[in-house]
Amino acid sequence: MSIDAIDLLKHAVEKEASDLFIVAGLPVSVRRQGIVEKTDGERLLPEETHAVISQIYELANHRAMDRLQTAGDDDFSFAIPGLSRFRVSAYKQRSTLSAVIRIITFALPDPKQLHIPDKLIEFANFSKGMVLITGAAGSGKSTSLACMIDHINKRYHKHIITLEDPVEFLHRHEKSIVSQREINVDTKSYVTALRAALRQSPNVILLGEMRDYETIQVAMTAAETGHLLFSTLHTIGAANTIDRIIDVFPPNQQQQIAVQLSLSLQAVVSQQLVPSIDGKMLPAFEIMTITPAIRNMIRDHKIPQIEGVLYASSSEEMISMDNSLLRLFQAGQITKETALEFASNPDMLKKRIG
Repeated sequence: MSIDAIDLLKHAVEKEASDLFIVAGLPVSVRRQGIVEKTDGERLLPEETHAVISQIYELANHRAMDRLQTAGDDDFSFAIPGLSRFRVSAYKQRSTLSAVIRIITFALPDPKQLHIPDKLIEFANFSKGMVLITGAAGSGKSTSLACMIDHINKRYHKHIITLEDPVEFLHRHEKSIVSQREINVDTKSYVTALRAALRQSPNVILLGEMRDYETIQVAMTAAETGHLLFSTLHTIGAANTIDRIIDVFPPNQQQQIAVQLSLSLQAVVSQQLVPSIDGKMLPAFEIMTITPAIRNMIRDHKIPQIEGVLYASSSEEMISMDNSLLRLFQAGQITKETALEFASNPDMLKKRIG
């Protein structure tokens, strides 16, 4: 029996799934509210996953499968009018083809509905410097960034350049001009695109991910030279993020980088999705606005002290992950067990919960 890729995508959208899994040896599966559910269908044979993934490549504007076959993985996005946008990560596993497909709605996300705090959206009002959104894969970083770009687009007359791999949310030109470039489709790499962006008269640059030494170096230059730069890292916690950036550089450059970072960094947000009492996924945010005191700690390599400042603060500009989880628990949105499971310091949080 042949499987129709469009039927699978429609089913995932109707189920309000976040991801669709096509893996040999398992039935087609979806992720809903953070939980992977197997459908009632038969286990997929290798030739069936190959056929479905070939159909998906056809839907993606007849994309060639060469990269997948030679490199073993491939990332791209496509849209089906009237249905949704999709972000595909296709890969080989045990010599068979598999894919995980993220479902992305055409409508831009509403920060209020997604419980994204106003303070995070306000970071889009900075005129220059670097704002970092961090967290594990699938924690909602791209969604938070899309909300911030939308905020700028609707309120300011600016040129926004996004460099993404692949492009997820589509932004219309509103008050701003929005140029969205996809890595490996519109440009060779993040570094190449970022260097070119500096010659394209941008006010705002969205860099999909700071992956390596060279990208981070160019990103910091962009933030220092009067641009507002947003980017992501796969780190948990604001202090860990600063350590990670500095550690990427050779020891003889780290002091200089700490000084540069202390001058250009504006805010670090760390986020994760946690299960709520009603079975949905709620975001928890650690928010660190860079104050003069924090700048001094970064410059003087006193990174461990930052965690103490975050933990002791109760303002909206400076909230630790554990304080965010405590608020969700006190509001009756998550259980005590969930708060402790996702806490960065469970023993301390347990004492505060009582």
